[in-house]
Amino acid sequence: MTLSLSHEKLADGPVHVWSLHETFEQLGRKSKELAEVYQKAMPFPFIVLDDFLPSAVAEQIEHCFPPPTADVWHRFPTRDQHNKLELSHECLLPHSIRQLIHELNSGWFLDILEQITGIANLVADTKLVGGGLHQILPGGRLDLHVDYSHHPGNRLNRRLNLILYLNKHWKEEYGGHFQLWDRAMTHCEHRILPIFNRCVIFSTTPYSYHGHPDLLTCPPGNSRKSIALYYYSNGRPEEAGEIIEHNTLFRRRPGDPFSPSNALMRLASGNLVRDLMPPLFYRWLRNAWHHHLRRKPS
Repeated sequence: MTLSLSHEKLADGPVHVWSLHETFEQLGRKSKELAEVYQKAMPFPFIVLDDFLPSAVAEQIEHCFPPPTADVWHRFPTRDQHNKLELSHECLLPHSIRQLIHELNSGWFLDILEQITGIANLVADTKLVGGGLHQILPGGRLDLHVDYSHHPGNRLNRRLNLILYLNKHWKEEYGGHFQLWDRAMTHCEHRILPIFNRCVIFSTTPYSYHGHPDLLTCPPGNSRKSIALYYYSNGRPEEAGEIIEHNTLFRRRPGDPFSPSNALMRLASGNLVRDLMPPLFYRWLRNAWHHHLRRKPS
C-alpha cells in the first residue's frame, strides 16, 4: 500500500530544508494509521510514502545532488553492486542535503519512526556507514541481499532502513524497481518504482531480502539517485529474530546464473568465514573493509 503526504505550498524565496515542521506533524498525526500498514505488511514490515517532502524541498535536494562525474563518489568494486556509487562523508555532502539528513536523524523524527514501526529506542547512525547518497548508473544493479546485522563501530543492531528516491520523470521501462522478496527467496512480492520524492521505510530482519537485481535500463545521462539512512537499537527482542553477526549477505534469485566471483564474495561475507577465523582477526578484517568503503575520494 502506498500512502501520500500533503503539503501546503511554500512561500516563494529560499527553501530551508531543515524546516520540516509540517511534514513531521502530519506523520505524527497519521502515526497510528501508518503503524497499522507498516506492521502488517508482508513479506516483512515496510511502508511506501509518496510526496514525502514538500515539493520545493525535494526539488532543491534533487538539484544539488552531485552528478556521477563529481570527484566525491566511491565506486563499488563487486558485481553484486555493479555501477553503484556511494557518498557517505558528511563533509562532502551539499549543505541542503546535510541539513535534511540532520532532520531525519533528529529526536523528533526518531520518535515518529518508533511510533510507526513499533521499534523502541532507535539510534540514528550519524556517521552514515553504508548510507548517505547512493547513485546507480545505467547497466548497474544491486543484487538481492540482507543487510549487515551490526554497526561495525558501535556494534548496535541494525533495525530500520529509510530510502528517499530523487528520480524525476522516471519511467517504468527504466527499471530500478526496489524489490521485496519472500523469506524463502522463491519469488518477488513487491516491486516499487523509485520515483521522485518517494520514501520507503522497512525493517532489517534475518529475512528482509531486497534489492534491484535487474540491470538498470535508463538512458545514458540518467541515474537512479537516492538518500539512504539506517537506524539501530541496543539489542533486539526475541520475536524480531536472533541474528549472528554478519556482513551483507547476497543471494541469487532462482534461475540466476552462477558466478564464481560473486560466490567468493558471498562466501567471504557469510558466517562460514567468520566461524573459521579468530574473532579478533575477523573484526579487524570487517572494520578494514568498511573503512575502505568510507575512504574519502582522492
